[in-house]
Amino acid sequence: MLVFVTVGSTRFDALVQAAVSEQVLDALHKKGYKRIVIQRGNSDFRREAGSNGEDLVVFEKNGLEVETWKFKSSVQSEVERADLVVSHAGAGTILDALRQGKPMIVVPNPTLLDDHQGELSSRLEALGYLTASTVDNLAATISAFDPSRLIPFPPFDGSRFRRLIDQEMGYNVNPS
Repeated sequence: MLVFVTVGSTRFDALVQAAVSEQVLDALHKKGYKRIVIQRGNSDFRREAGSNGEDLVVFEKNGLEVETWKFKSSVQSEVERADLVVSHAGAGTILDALRQGKPMIVVPNPTLLDDHQGELSSRLEALGYLTASTVDNLAATISAFDPSRLIPFPPFDGSRFRRLIDQEMGYNVNPS
């Protein structure tokens, strides 16, 4: 089983370091995960062994194969392959993973603007779509995580936005 961890385009050193910590890797291993892929963005990550001179670093730790890299043009294929997505609480990343039906643990980055990630993750967790955690509680959250308790995210319906705009503009709205 595969875990995909992403920090998006920002820097989130604490999440990257937690993802490769013994506690988190042990929790994942006990859940049956064999591989963890980490998109680390501009986060600080120092590891001498395993670097290929570019952005890719691969090593084994606590029974898991660990692969980490900075950026790719798209993380869509990584999300598709993942059995679990652990992510910063960026709205785009959350929507991408939930629309693909992926179980998700989000870790808001409290250093970003007005803790907006915390607000978003709290609301989506209250709705049952994902589980929110902190960096410090990530290992415990993984250990207790039960994806069968999550509610499937509703499919995208572009017509809802059109109807909202039509109503706001005063057009005759057909309820069909």
